[in-house]
Amino acid sequence: MASPAGSRAAGEEQAMATSAQGTEVRQEPFDASGAGAAIERWTLRSGALEAGVLNLGATLHTLSAPDRDGTPAQLLLSTDELPAVLGPARHFGATVGRYANRIAGSRITIDGEDHPLMPTGGGVTLHGGPDGFANRMWEAEEIPGGVRLRLHSPDGDQGFPGGLDVTVSYTLSPEALTIAYHAVTTRPTVVNLTNHAYVNLAGEGSGDVLGHLLTLNADHYTPVDDRQIPLGPYEPVAGTPFDFTTARPIGKGIHDDHPQLRGPRGYDHNWVLRERPADGSPARAALLEDPGSGRTLEVLTTEPGIQVYTANHFAGTVSGASGVPYRMYAGVALETQHHPDSPHQPSYPSTELRPGEEFRSTTVLRPGLA
Repeated sequence: MASPAGSRAAGEEQAMATSAQGTEVRQEPFDASGAGAAIERWTLRSGALEAGVLNLGATLHTLSAPDRDGTPAQLLLSTDELPAVLGPARHFGATVGRYANRIAGSRITIDGEDHPLMPTGGGVTLHGGPDGFANRMWEAEEIPGGVRLRLHSPDGDQGFPGGLDVTVSYTLSPEALTIAYHAVTTRPTVVNLTNHAYVNLAGEGSGDVLGHLLTLNADHYTPVDDRQIPLGPYEPVAGTPFDFTTARPIGKGIHDDHPQLRGPRGYDHNWVLRERPADGSPARAALLEDPGSGRTLEVLTTEPGIQVYTANHFAGTVSGASGVPYRMYAGVALETQHHPDSPHQPSYPSTELRPGEEFRSTTVLRPGLA
């Protein structure tokens, strides 16, 4: 895991500065012991909201917001323990790429040319391969209201064609955190980027999220096989445990005897969002609500899909600042993205990117109160 050119020297700190938008930005080493001194933590503060970003994996590490009584809490599953950050918590809040989610058969074909990809097991390539973007040290710089992270992925990286230059920008206002993605390529390739944060609106370590209410702006989802690869056609959610068109507890149908829920022991599926605005602006994809604290999180995106993963396989190997081990259903990931395995599904929105084109995607996380 090489450090990027231009990364800050170990121990160098940047004092808190206030942008024109009123957002405070601070940069400091992540690991006080020095073992992970190349990892930077960027803290953004605006109004009652605070976010923490790591240059390792362009990671959204923390997000804090107040409850109905004004008491703040850390809402993302995360840890400051370096071995966990480098190990079992590697994808917590990370930018996932070059291709988020799964590609069947660990290969793609573009313009008749076959490209074998690095497999991650089970007959798929997951989240860009075994050395995907979550493993990389990104170059970070302050921008108005936040931080921008840059990465160069060389031609052939994990088998993907084309040299890819990627930026991820996190900007914070008193109302929301905005994540903006941009990429260009030197050869035709596929790109699908997302953020992999796990949310618990009651506060990290507070228990499971089965009582959280979830609403999804989606009338269809993509059923999957035993490898979590879409079977193809969209299926309506009506009359199934996948119907979140109106608010319902995440746990209400999670243990139903439905063929799509037996294998994964919960939700790990892609919902097909209703048509996005013609002007390309982010529109609501999801609303998450915690009745206990009164906190809500609205997710808006320009993407056509959202993968909902309920931490079905968490087994207590990672603990957060609370000291509580994260177990099954400790958080929920709301991953805005293109649909899984799109390179093999011509009816899905395309993920191809060609020289001269620009990949752009925006997701907005808007904490609030019910």
